[in-house]
Amino acid sequence: MRRFLTVRHDAFPLRAPFRIARGVKTAADVVTVTIRQGDAQGWGEGVPYPRYGETIDGAIAAIEAVRALIEHGATRADIAGAMPAGAARNAVDCALWDLEARLAGTSVATLAGIPPVAALASAITIGIDTPQAMAQVARGVARVPLLKIKVDREGAADQIAAVRAVAPTPRLIVDPNESWRVGDIADRLPMLLAQRVDLLEQPVPAGEDEGLADLAGAIPICADEALHTRADLDRLAGRYSHVNVKLDKTGGLTEAWALATEARARGFGVMMGCMVCSSLGIAPAMLVAGGADFVDLDGPLWLATDRPGGVRDDGGILSPPQPGFWGTPACA
Repeated sequence: MRRFLTVRHDAFPLRAPFRIARGVKTAADVVTVTIRQGDAQGWGEGVPYPRYGETIDGAIAAIEAVRALIEHGATRADIAGAMPAGAARNAVDCALWDLEARLAGTSVATLAGIPPVAALASAITIGIDTPQAMAQVARGVARVPLLKIKVDREGAADQIAAVRAVAPTPRLIVDPNESWRVGDIADRLPMLLAQRVDLLEQPVPAGEDEGLADLAGAIPICADEALHTRADLDRLAGRYSHVNVKLDKTGGLTEAWALATEARARGFGVMMGCMVCSSLGIAPAMLVAGGADFVDLDGPLWLATDRPGGVRDDGGILSPPQPGFWGTPACA
């Protein structure tokens, strides 16, 4: 039976500006894909990221280029061979997973042999601001299990100290988004250890990370921009202790699960992350997050209004979407 593809740009205004070292966002711009076959319809979402040379228009064009392939029954393996890893393929891959599960009358978890999604501790992110403003945000979430602080190069020590002073108990991820250099880590290592930083996420530019090997074991360091697919793991060994798996980098749930599995087998710790997105981007990521050491899936919490039926947060504990939202039967 023939399928029918729909692809569109959706924009979700944020409840507050999201500031990181390389810029600020005021809306989550996503590409939404739906694939219909008979009475069943699957959907998926991708977030094109300028850091990787992606745009909304480019992602839509990439999906349109494989329209005939999709509508004439392409499998997820076919799509992996026809599209490069990235946000466009993520949207298609996740829509195909959802469609396949609905046609089979089961869940994506059952179909993939992945443990069912359960509530899990997920980071609450504090964007870059003055130390005083960041501390004010941190006071409101001081009892969550895991905090993530976005920092820049110049003000990082004060930003981290301000948050830690009012939130002494959560595990702590610090994310400079490639704004530091290797020497900055060495200089700030006593401060990072004193502030009990659990994970330092992509502190240096992805192409300038050779020197991280000299810091191996000093503090856990996670690859984000430096990691996309399994093909990157060889280069990261000895430089990073952890890897941040994101569906928009891997090109969907299929490669994300394979990447997380191989990374663990090779001795890397795993972080499951996301872009600023709606719950449609988080539902498939939660399947991979069950085995992660760190989970950072609070993208939808930044939206002024999420998609109906999406994920729910209660004090840093993220619950999956309502049955029928993505990947589960409506009666689950």
